[in-house]
Amino acid sequence: MPKHALRRVMAATIAAVGTLALGLTDATAHATPSMDYVALGDSYSAGSGVLPVDPTDLLCLRSTANYPHVIAATTGAHLKDVTCGAARTSHFTRSQYPGVAPQVDALSAGTDLVTLTIGGNDNGTFINAITACGTAGVLSGGKGSPCKDRHGTSFDDEMEADTYPALKAALRSVRAEAPNARVAALGYPWIMPAAADPSCFLKLPIAAGDVPYLRGIQAHLNEVVERAAAETGVTFVDFSEVSEGHDACEAVGTRWIEPLLFGHSLVPVHPNALGERRMAEHTMKVLGLN
Repeated sequence: MPKHALRRVMAATIAAVGTLALGLTDATAHATPSMDYVALGDSYSAGSGVLPVDPTDLLCLRSTANYPHVIAATTGAHLKDVTCGAARTSHFTRSQYPGVAPQVDALSAGTDLVTLTIGGNDNGTFINAITACGTAGVLSGGKGSPCKDRHGTSFDDEMEADTYPALKAALRSVRAEAPNARVAALGYPWIMPAAADPSCFLKLPIAAGDVPYLRGIQAHLNEVVERAAAETGVTFVDFSEVSEGHDACEAVGTRWIEPLLFGHSLVPVHPNALGERRMAEHTMKVLGLN
């Protein structure tokens, strides 16, 4: 190759390399940093019962396949997950177990996104109602409404008197510690079907008349969460429509919630892996993240 031709090839090569380097430098300079995402909340947030379990904090029975991990994997967010099974609203600002920091300690002014599911454990609402109605259902052979007859409005009264103000206080603590974050409070997907299903009694031994009673208690809890969210500037993620037909009475592959008996989870009456994925997907849709 003549010398002048070789010089032209070398010059063109150097120019191309320079342009590529400039482009890479420019792309790096304008790269968008990953979203700083903190997940708070109880066992529905933690995915308690869903495998695999996070080995870094076995006390909280937190799954690495819970809805926060699904959201983080989909969006590329940097996740700090401090969700914990059995958490109450009070555990946002005080330790739940020795060595487990208050959940809001994970927040900062640099936090971009916060998600949480909380309130169901306050006053023992979920566990007390399910246990009381399950026991009553067995003793009645599935007939009548023995749980409603005995407990009446007690669960609803406790939610209004105690859970509602506690939720507002917890959400305000989140807003205070993460003032620049978008905060989303998720409701609880349906546990009970809309009407009694005799074929479900072995899995959820709730008397026929107590099925709408328990569903009403859950609806009230979700309404309380929604109200507290609205009053604290938090986005409420409503599952009342999308989780219909995916309750604990449905078949494997359809249900999002595992039943009380004969389920496929270490923790009954909680979301399974499918439920956690669907909770993540609907949350991303509501927040415009997908």
